[in-house]
Amino acid sequence: MTSDYFEFYNLPQTFLPDIATLKSKYYALSREYHPDFHATASSEHQQDMLRLATLNTNAYRTLTDADQRMAYILNQHGLLEEGKQELPADFLMEVMELNEQLMELEVEPDPAATQRVEQETQALTDTLDAGIAPVLAGYEGLPVDIRPQALQQIRTYYLKKRYLLRIHESLTKFATRS
Repeated sequence: MTSDYFEFYNLPQTFLPDIATLKSKYYALSREYHPDFHATASSEHQQDMLRLATLNTNAYRTLTDADQRMAYILNQHGLLEEGKQELPADFLMEVMELNEQLMELEVEPDPAATQRVEQETQALTDTLDAGIAPVLAGYEGLPVDIRPQALQQIRTYYLKKRYLLRIHESLTKFATRS
């Protein structure tokens, strides 16, 4: 029994799956594996059905969420190992500057400065999203020997996006305090 979610649904590994297909497969398997339909079976069979029902739920939740799906695929390829999260120095400097501005805003709130940080963060996010979109869309059609390069680009995108998400979250906290 596989724990590869794409294999479980008999789908190719892709960053942009058809959500309607995923939903259809999820509901079909939910009916097939639902423990209530196996109440009179042996305890071993009931445990198997419970395990498959859980796998189905976990697969669906993961594959229907873009961020979780990306992390899942990167993890499947061993690309999100702890301590191996290097990012380009220029990006880290940009993020450090944004974080410094956030620290200044903690001490001295300034709505105009907060708005500038929000705009800068959103501009960085938009640039990242636009740059990775063709890689995500074309991944499934890439030759197997080219995929590792695409996965590295996606990994870098994912890690950068995590940094920017933390800044967005900090800015949201500022907004709720105002």
